Amino acid sequence: MTILDAHCDAPSQMLRHRDYTIDNPGAQVDFPKMVKGGVDASFFALYIPADMSEDQARNHAYAMLEELEIQMARATDKVAFARNAEEVAANKAKGLVSIMLGLENASPIGHDIAVLEDLAARGVRYVTLTHSEDNHICDSCTGKGKWGGLSPFGREFVKELNRLDVLVDVAHCADSTIREVLEVSQKPVVYTHGCCRALHKHPRNLPDELLKAIASRGGVVGMSIYPDFLSDSHTPGVGRVVDHIEHAIDVCGIDYVGLGTDYDGIDYTAHGLEDISKFRIILDVLHGRGYTQEEVDKVAGRNFLNLL
Repeated sequence: MTILDAHCDAPSQMLRHRDYTIDNPGAQVDFPKMVKGGVDASFFALYIPADMSEDQARNHAYAMLEELEIQMARATDKVAFARNAEEVAANKAKGLVSIMLGLENASPIGHDIAVLEDLAARGVRYVTLTHSEDNHICDSCTGKGKWGGLSPFGREFVKELNRLDVLVDVAHCADSTIREVLEVSQKPVVYTHGCCRALHKHPRNLPDELLKAIASRGGVVGMSIYPDFLSDSHTPGVGRVVDHIEHAIDVCGIDYVGLGTDYDGIDYTAHGLEDISKFRIILDVLHGRGYTQEEVDKVAGRNFLNLL
């Protein structure tokens, strides 16, 4: 089994001077906790706040990437970069956790595809199109509906992501944006971190219609552990996380569901999952609910790895 977290906001915490090479008391993620939790791979997202200008966003993205490279260079006994499933497997065989790259919010790219090409060359494997506000690419699920979906440039941008074999991530996107992305993209689309609107009505969660549409085109949806996505209660437990996973499986099928925690991008987590060392508890609960080892393997990481 290969365990993969499809979304972690570690790079922004690194810029806030957290040393990921040591075990930090109270922190959600660091390299020792990843090892302790048996996590084989994690997408570290270069998170860009929506209020940054294009130049600020670009500088911030590269500053995070540089700091990540510096910290990983000090922990070569624990972590290594990976771009695809084969490199994840090779790292695992060496006892190393694979760090993969995503860009959360396309604002650093502006209208300059050369920047996208450079980030892809440096290992970025998915781009989350927007974040908490509408941008030049598309509408956010918490925006004002500037474009009614994708902007004209956004439609071309999705095609460029396809050309570069960079996954389109529709987390944070408006429903209208997701529908249009699914029309334009010629490759599977991912939803790296969120939950199911049928179980909890939150704008960041997806309705069954869109969960099913992503899966029908070969994409994968990653379930989060953020309490605000899970229920009205501020203290949902692991069982509620698994409720959302099970609902996604019922709607999408077992081959199209994964895990995207949002660790280090959230202030608090579902009870019992306070840091990434406890990641396997989710899998234990799935086993307890009758899922086979093969089915748990798929949700744990294989489904996302199949897209890489």
